[in-house]
Amino acid sequence: MHLYLHIPFCKQACHYCDFHFSTQLKSKTEMVAAICREIELQQDYLPTRTLETIYFGGGTPSILTPNELEQIIETIHRFFKVESGAEITLEANPDDITSEKLRALKPFVNRLSIGLQSFYEPYLRFMNRAHNAQESEQCVKLAQDHGFDNLTIDLIYGMSQAHLGMVPTVSDEQLWQQDLDKAMALGTPHISAYNLTIEPQTALGNWLKKGKIKPVDEELSAQHFEQMVRSLRQAGYEQYEISNFAKNGQYARHNSSYWKRRPYLGVGPSAHSFNGISRQYNVSNNALYIRGIQAEKPVFELEELSVFDQVNDYILTSLRTIWGCDLAVIWDIGKVDLLEEQKAYVEKFLEKNWVEVRNNVLYLTEKGKLFADRIASDLFLV
Repeated sequence: MHLYLHIPFCKQACHYCDFHFSTQLKSKTEMVAAICREIELQQDYLPTRTLETIYFGGGTPSILTPNELEQIIETIHRFFKVESGAEITLEANPDDITSEKLRALKPFVNRLSIGLQSFYEPYLRFMNRAHNAQESEQCVKLAQDHGFDNLTIDLIYGMSQAHLGMVPTVSDEQLWQQDLDKAMALGTPHISAYNLTIEPQTALGNWLKKGKIKPVDEELSAQHFEQMVRSLRQAGYEQYEISNFAKNGQYARHNSSYWKRRPYLGVGPSAHSFNGISRQYNVSNNALYIRGIQAEKPVFELEELSVFDQVNDYILTSLRTIWGCDLAVIWDIGKVDLLEEQKAYVEKFLEKNWVEVRNNVLYLTEKGKLFADRIASDLFLV
């Protein structure tokens, strides 16, 4: 079983981010109390109370004080059994990582997910990140010096100097390679990399609508993606999910649970939960969330998943991984023979060399990874 906690606070708004967060921290104490209370209220949501992973996401969980984090961890232990060796991850921004903070985190957290995004100063300013390029490098080394060997760092690709209105002095590919080289040189066992997307309700979305910036160049994104896969593979990283790379099998156990259709409980405003047959979506409003929890009436939407919903969810997530889409699982969920049901699409994808079938498992090929979402949606049952 798996537990996700959404910490909905940030120092400032990144220009690309459409996750739920607030830069107003006055309700932080109330929020921590509400999250602890929701843990108690939702203790019976999962089939068992034994946790294999705990993940503090957001927002910016590293904005919590050590005492606030300890309060939440103690509450979890009060209502759940946490396995020995459980993966406990905290997302952190580079500007929050200090020796004092790391020493305080060590008793509670054994994995850090650091949102570097880039080592190139103009890109960090363009994204409105709270840290600078120097902090991008220093924070990882500092974490390693304090015994945090289980680290992952986030990068964003698909950015170009055209987004900044710059006259290029080097190619966009060279700038991306510099980011990759610096990330690999840090020796972290895990790297996650995501394509820049411009969402409507963000600063970038507003700028795009007004014509102040150019849209993301899909061809450049594809080039960056292929460049990243080559570089990381040569450095010994395994691409175990389209956006995630690990050395020596150090996969993100929590994120892998999503892709493998494992039950998880989400706590905090905007957090999602999944128990196999339904999903819950907590309200994405801090004040409404706190009031609901205080009244012992959590505010959430419940979505009962049809058999087709369950199959489609599994296709979407499993296809992205090295474990592939197990056709026996689809049969168990809905008594559907996917290869027969979607024969026309499967044959087309096989012909294009986008997919392959081995031992009754459907996998994306290297070429197919560029079209993962399209392939999944075409295979969906309707």
